[in-house]
Parts: sequence; C-alpha cells; structure tokens
Amino acid sequence: MTLSAPPAKPALRPARPEFSSGPCAKRPGWSPKNLASAVLGRSHRSKPGKSRLKRAIDRTREVLQVPDDYLIGITPGSDTGAVEMALWSLLGPRPVQLLAFESFGKDWATDVVKQLKLPDVEVLDAAYGDLPDLSRVRADQDLVFTWNGTTSGVRVPNADFIATDRQGLSICDATSAVFAQALDWSKLDVVTFSWQKVLGGEAAHGVLILGPRAVERLESYSPPWPMPKLFRMTKGGKVNAEIFDGATINTPSMLCVEDYLDALAWASEIGGLQALQERCDANLAVLSQFVARTPWIDFLAACADQRSNTSVCLKITDPRVAALPSAEQEAFAKRLAGLLETEGVAFDIGHYRDAPPGLRIWCGATVETSDLEALTPWLDWAFATTVAERISA
Repeated sequence: MTLSAPPAKPALRPARPEFSSGPCAKRPGWSPKNLASAVLGRSHRSKPGKSRLKRAIDRTREVLQVPDDYLIGITPGSDTGAVEMALWSLLGPRPVQLLAFESFGKDWATDVVKQLKLPDVEVLDAAYGDLPDLSRVRADQDLVFTWNGTTSGVRVPNADFIATDRQGLSICDATSAVFAQALDWSKLDVVTFSWQKVLGGEAAHGVLILGPRAVERLESYSPPWPMPKLFRMTKGGKVNAEIFDGATINTPSMLCVEDYLDALAWASEIGGLQALQERCDANLAVLSQFVARTPWIDFLAACADQRSNTSVCLKITDPRVAALPSAEQEAFAKRLAGLLETEGVAFDIGHYRDAPPGLRIWCGATVETSDLEALTPWLDWAFATTVAERISA
C-alpha cells in the first residue's frame, strides 16, 4: 500500500502559538511595560508592598465574585502549596472522601493516605476521561476534589453532588476552573488555585480561599502532627487574619504580584467573570467543531457536559494508531506535537506524562479564538505527516 503524501502546510499560522496548560499564555496585549508599578527593591511588608498584595486580594474577590465572608490569601508553592496547606491544616476530625480522576486528584489521595495516614479514607477514582460516581459522595465526610481535571480534560458539570446541609468540609482544587467555569461558592468551603492558569500569570504563587465553615474548623481543631511554618494559618487558636490581608507567610515575588494585578485589570476591562467564561466557551467550541468533522481524533472526556473548556484533552482514534502498542502510540503522539512545535504553530500541547497518549490544548481566556481556528488545519497536517512517517502497510 502506498501512502499518499501529506498535505501542504497551511498558509495561516496562529499569531500566538502558546497553548501550554501552565504557565499559560499571557493575556492579549501583555507587555513587560505593564509591570512598571511593581514594588521592587522594597520589603513586601512595607506599606507599598502590603498595599499591592491587598489589592491583589481585593481584585480577586471582585473578579471571581467571592462572597464577603470568605477569606482570601496568597500562598507559596503555587496551587500545590495552597492545597497542601488546606489538607494538612483541616483534615482529621472526620472521615475523608477524595475524587481521583486525573493526576493531581490522585496526588492529593496519595498525600492523605500515605503521608497524613488518616485512618478512614475512601478514594473514589475513575479512569482518565471519566468522573467517579458522584452519587457516592457523603454529606457527613470531608471531601477533597478537583473541579476541573487539568490532565484529563474532565470537569464536574456542577456542584449538585455536594449537599447544602453537609457536615463535612468540601475542599476544591479549582486551579484550571476559576475564571473559566461557574463555581458554586455555597457548596465550597475551601477553594485553591494558581494565577498561572486561566489568567496567564507567572508561576510559584497560589491562592487559598476559606469559607466560614473552614475557618471554624481551623479554630476548633488542632492536627496531631507537626505543622511546618509554611502551613500555619492560626495564631493563639484563631485564624491569623494578617495572612488574608496581604501579609504573606513567606516572601512573594512582587513582580509576579504586579503581573497578576495586570491580568485582573484586563479581566475587568473585558467584562469580568462572564466575559472570561465566554472566551473559554468560545475556544472550546472551536475544538468541538474540529473534532466533529475530523475522523482521526476525539475528546478524552466522553460526556459533553463534563468536557473542560480550559484544559482540552484529545485522543487519537484513527485505527492505524489505536492498534499500535502503547509505547508506539506514545511515540506517535509525541512526534505529532513535536512537529507542531518545530513549525512554531503550537507549543507544549503534548499529553500530560501520566495521561493516555494524545494532545492537550489550553483554551483558557487568555487564548484568542482566532489562534485556535488557525491551529486546527495544522493539527490535520501534523497528523497526516506523522502517519506518512510512521505507519506502514
């Protein structure tokens, strides 16, 4: 069998080929000049430094529409640091359930089971592309889950599975969901994220949001294990309010804080949370239309209402590839993504290292819909080229 030659390279290229799932594309129009107001060479505890940190907290509340009685703090260690602070500080008094349907949810399960070694833990897991059985979530237990699976492209469609009259806490890793999907704050006691995702900020900083029920747990429960300084959120049995007023536990990068403020200002200028969500939905629609007309590819997430509008994960379904051994499927997917990077039309869109072979294309609000439209012909070109190179009769 003679394979046909691959098609000619498309004429149109994405203006910005940054489709990485973190750190993500900078907001449209970004420039280092926008960071001129950064408090540099000064202590973050100086009046100007604390003022910028407090402004970041206040603007976060405004854009995300966080309830007034929720506390917002900036943490070290990106979203991971924020999640770990919550797990080590809050878990213990009740049995715990964890939803594990992608890499980071599985990491939190490992921490709770193997590091904290809590005695009464249930892990509700699912394969990549699926959600666990949400009907098994119990109101009398603490719950830890990711709202949007960054590495699987699967999200919970809503918070209906969390009881309004729950006795346990709900701890939500929302790092690739905030600013893109509608979070139900009434169902969430802890929310964490990193601004490197949907707003395209710089890495290494996390945000921890605590609701009143989480604050009550902090002030009524003292974990039996040693608490590292970076995780300590109480002082004298009360929540350390300074942390949630701009006095960070460790030294933050004021340049990164300024970059986050710039992204928040852009978000407000374009219409706030609704506009951000609409941009993400429009980006997902481009890839949905591409998948619908393209026989060699499909979403990793089988259910349409569970498909992420940020970390879009795709699998290669062409039988010539699907029939290959797993190692060769992996090599095929890497070659396809590598071709696109070599051409300078898509950077960092390979699947996450623990996920099934395929592509992961970031569709967050800082990505332009026109760039995704320009990308899709290149996906066809890269697939055809890789087939011509690797698949023989």
